Amino acid sequence: MQGLQTLTMTNANGTPAGTIVQSIQTQDGQQFFVPTATGDVQTYQIRPATSLPQSVVMATQGGLNNSQQTLVEEAGRKRELRLFKNREAARECRRKKKEYIKCLESRVAVLENQNKTLIEELKSLKELYCHKADDA
Repeated sequence: MQGLQTLTMTNANGTPAGTIVQSIQTQDGQQFFVPTATGDVQTYQIRPATSLPQSVVMATQGGLNNSQQTLVEEAGRKRELRLFKNREAARECRRKKKEYIKCLESRVAVLENQNKTLIEELKSLKELYCHKADDA
């Protein structure tokens, strides 16, 4: 980890009130904020968001109340449901693709047999025509 930067707060009379947050930058360029607040200042846990770009950080309050926790749980359930539906749709799409390919392969086999039959018929007609031309 590289340099540690600290953000401190002072009272109106100039006496230090305490450290609010420390910023730490890793070797790969990511920056993390570590809360260090004490006293009346609410603490926030700031962590990198997994689904957001690296430059975006997401802050969550230390203690979530019930309505916030319910919203987080609801969002999690919706995400899981969406992922489940997506997996099912992908599975169905792969099944239909396999069925379509089997149908095409079957059609190719039928057309190859028909082509083979027509070629044999053409050969027999040519032989018949050649024999009639020789007899005449």
